[in-house]
Amino acid sequence: MSLNVNRHAVESLQWLDDKQDSMLNLIVELCDINSGTFNLAGIQKVRERLIEEFSTLGGELEVVESEPWMTVDDRGVSEEGKSGPILHVTKWPEAETKVMLCIHMDTVYGPDSSFQKCVTRQDGTVNGPGVIDAKGGIVVMLNALKTLEASSLAGKIGWEVILNSDEEIGSRGSDTFIRSRAGHCVAGLLFEPSLPDGTLVSWRKGSGNFAFIVRGRSAHTGRDFAKGRNALAALSRLCVEIDELNTDPDITYNVGRINGGGALNAVPDLAVGRVNVRVVDTDQQKQVEEKFASLVAKYNEADGISVEMSGEFSSPPKPIDDGVRQMQSRIESCGEALGMEIKWRGTGGASDGNRFAAAGLPNIDTLGPCGDHIHSDQEFLIPESLVPRAKLAALVLMSFAAP
Repeated sequence: MSLNVNRHAVESLQWLDDKQDSMLNLIVELCDINSGTFNLAGIQKVRERLIEEFSTLGGELEVVESEPWMTVDDRGVSEEGKSGPILHVTKWPEAETKVMLCIHMDTVYGPDSSFQKCVTRQDGTVNGPGVIDAKGGIVVMLNALKTLEASSLAGKIGWEVILNSDEEIGSRGSDTFIRSRAGHCVAGLLFEPSLPDGTLVSWRKGSGNFAFIVRGRSAHTGRDFAKGRNALAALSRLCVEIDELNTDPDITYNVGRINGGGALNAVPDLAVGRVNVRVVDTDQQKQVEEKFASLVAKYNEADGISVEMSGEFSSPPKPIDDGVRQMQSRIESCGEALGMEIKWRGTGGASDGNRFAAAGLPNIDTLGPCGDHIHSDQEFLIPESLVPRAKLAALVLMSFAAP
């Protein structure tokens, strides 16, 4: 990016200088609408409000239905899941260079959560559901695009926005659409929150969720105990073996939930265990899949016990490659022009950036605002980070329009 473009672009960012209050007001408005992943009515309200906001950019808006997806319930039965629709916005599709912007509308807080409203704390931070994960990111993205479209560089790059409704459960219904759009753009900007100290994420582990369905044979514990085959005990042994695989810090196995059993005088004939696994690269991913297949085969040899496994790595690993390095260099240059020091660190958390990367789109996925304690009732936003983050994202967009 040339210094002349830098200077001109930085001057155009002054449009954002007085926007902190309006940005914060919109974030609070969005966060006060519950949009837990499975609260489809709440997600619809958020989407309708965002249609109003993104319509001001003059692009083409469409609502895309998410694909149905399969899951396993606590009885070991496969059932169809449904996510809310995707809001897709495009502008300047004829431009030679196009950039993808993406973030999610859903949160981890359902309608039954006690965490429903925003509160401004004495230190000036704002505590609320989704303030940084990721409704703050939506508003940063929106204002970066407004800045671009108000500048002389409008139309020199094309852009598209994906706002999905199910990122918090691994984008089960939006994954196919996300991957299908990756090839239309040269780079991706995602607006997950930065790490607590403002550091951006360089690489991410892959994440997979797996269910183990164990079936045995029911029997009365007093009359026919020996005839029973305890599915819950077998699953417990299997889960202990999985936990004991935690010998490499790069690969983590978390046995997260077990369901099974009922009456204490009956041998349990069904149990379901759920495991999350994190890996650094695809070789480790294959290693995990092979170990799980071996364990399933082993337990299927037990008399009267059958084991099925369901699941996959829905978020492949996101390593640092040449495309990511080029994106990092671009963002560091933009940060320098704004007087920001950009730092990088890897993380075990996954995002839609993993999915875009797997589809071949280099991306940086932590351009949202600063704060901390996501996925808890202590989640908070630092309002003073809103304008700087919007300026950084806007300048990165403008850099793609440089001659």
